[in-house]
Amino acid sequence: MNWDDARVFLAVCRESTLRGAARVLGVDQATVGRRITALEKSLSATLFLRTSEGYAMTAVGEAALKAVEKMEHSALELQRQIQGLDDRLTGTVRVSTTDSMAIDFLIPAIARLHAQHPDVRVQLDASTQIISLSKREADIAVRNTRPDNPDLIARRIARWPVGLFASRDYVDAHGVPAPGSAFEGHDLVVYQPYLQGHKDMTLVSEPLGRGRIVSSLSSGLLVRRAIAAGLGLGEIPVYMGERDGLVRLWPERTRPVPYDVWLVTHADLRHTARVRVVIDEIVAVFSGTGE
Repeated sequence: MNWDDARVFLAVCRESTLRGAARVLGVDQATVGRRITALEKSLSATLFLRTSEGYAMTAVGEAALKAVEKMEHSALELQRQIQGLDDRLTGTVRVSTTDSMAIDFLIPAIARLHAQHPDVRVQLDASTQIISLSKREADIAVRNTRPDNPDLIARRIARWPVGLFASRDYVDAHGVPAPGSAFEGHDLVVYQPYLQGHKDMTLVSEPLGRGRIVSSLSSGLLVRRAIAAGLGLGEIPVYMGERDGLVRLWPERTRPVPYDVWLVTHADLRHTARVRVVIDEIVAVFSGTGE
């Protein structure tokens, strides 16, 4: 068996098509097909059923998947442990965060890092999706949820209350809603995932029943920009609202759950020199913003 074919097998299992697997692996579709055929031949087994909708695992394929995932885990663990011994201030560090965090904090941190350690390169990915540090999709994550994986080291680097904000132009045109009015007569902008996940959604504990949702947005940065453009009222971290120069409404009210910022890395990588200096700069740029 060619052990490198295990990577191809995993990609096809996860993507269900040769095209998707080829995209993940960075090779052409024909190569993926040949490698799967060669793997099945070497094992004398059919791992996939070829269907019009893609590749479906057979019972043998499902059994093989469990074994190959163990191989992947061991390979990634070896890579992390070796990198954890690396004391060179050179190379690439992959960081995942949201677009809002990237613009306001991570890019300034990278600029400071580059001035001191020009041979450390940061690959920054801004997305609302939660990536897997265990699978080496990133070395560091800055996110607003604490992971429950015991192999990950999580440190809270900021905690912000969440308040209600509007632009000055909106307040001048529409006034301030009365507490208890359920936002009657007012326009609202909301975070789309929050809207989908809550049947009885509120802003700073005020029901939305009489307000009009004029826009739902897929990221915190878009919510901030929508509020600043005067589209409507919205709920964002107080630190962000004040930073953007917005008007805080009902300052006595906050969302029951604050907005926490967590810095997460894998336990095996926390002593790698280049990862360590990136962590230090990220922590420094959040310092004093509120914890």
